[in-house]
Amino acid sequence: MSDSGASAGGRLTRPTMKDVAALAGVAIKTVSRVMNEDPTVAPAFAARVHEAAGKLGYRPNLTASSLRRGDRRTATIGLLLEDVSNPFSAAILRAAEDEARQRRVQIVIGSLDEDPDREREMAITLIDRGVDGLLIVPAGRDQSYLLAERKLGTCVVFLDREPRLLDADTVVSDNQRGAVAAVEHLRQFGHRRIAYLGDSLTIATAAQRFDGYRQALERAGLEIDPSIVRHGLRTTEAAMQAVLDVIGLPDPPTALFTSQNLVTIGAVKVLRQAGAQDTIALIGFDDFPLSDILVPGVTVVAQDVAQLGRLGAQLLFARVDGDHTPPRTHVVPTRVVARGTGEIPAGSVTADNR
Repeated sequence: MSDSGASAGGRLTRPTMKDVAALAGVAIKTVSRVMNEDPTVAPAFAARVHEAAGKLGYRPNLTASSLRRGDRRTATIGLLLEDVSNPFSAAILRAAEDEARQRRVQIVIGSLDEDPDREREMAITLIDRGVDGLLIVPAGRDQSYLLAERKLGTCVVFLDREPRLLDADTVVSDNQRGAVAAVEHLRQFGHRRIAYLGDSLTIATAAQRFDGYRQALERAGLEIDPSIVRHGLRTTEAAMQAVLDVIGLPDPPTALFTSQNLVTIGAVKVLRQAGAQDTIALIGFDDFPLSDILVPGVTVVAQDVAQLGRLGAQLLFARVDGDHTPPRTHVVPTRVVARGTGEIPAGSVTADNR
């Protein structure tokens, strides 16, 4: 048996398939078949190979294995998210990871920070590294850079937002209807001055949610008041300032609709600091941790984020396995979860507590 512990220069080296075969007393080809889980290998031989591999600390080279199989699969996929530290992104990751684990596939993750250049750079880098497919929450408004890669066999599925200039499978939440439901819920409690605080309208989900807000007001015969509408809120701090601005107006809103979880968190902080958590109604789009244990609890339009990640991964693996049906957009329903802040009636604000 060769010395797998050290090289000629004294440096430790990884044990090889040849080392395992020598210790197990079998052919190298048998070791290869065992490592590739070939069911035709006799159990006794498989046991000897696994025992030898365990003693030596041998692990198969997955990249080399994929080249030998001929399908060039690496058992890896890429997942490009808005920001992996955001609870929404983290929930997508976990759901996709659960699907991938069942297939013994690893996920390579990246945060795009709403940067189109970063999206393109990271997607191409992952493709060059040989991932079997990509799940992308797109940051840019042009995904045509993937056209050539698609023709070469790269499988891509988009999450949360539809791609532009590229026809591909997509899994999205029903953003527009969710926003309509939020405003109509507030209307049930008598609210007419409902502020909108959201992300940049260049982001598809933000644009869809604002469109739902606008539609719901039009159905109620109400006009949009630009003084209580704020866009481009990318951080909790920006949201806090926007909330301070609108509730400090001479004619403040009686309710807030926040279209993104970080904006909602900012609104919750300001309302509590101002002592207005029981007088100004609030509904946020997308849930966030601890929203249900605050007093009052935060009413939200809940997305089935786990389903976004789960279904996206399932679609991607189907494409990797050879599904050539036409691409589709899958819409995941949302629902209003009433917890308290969205059920505060209009008229709770008085001259004393403004």
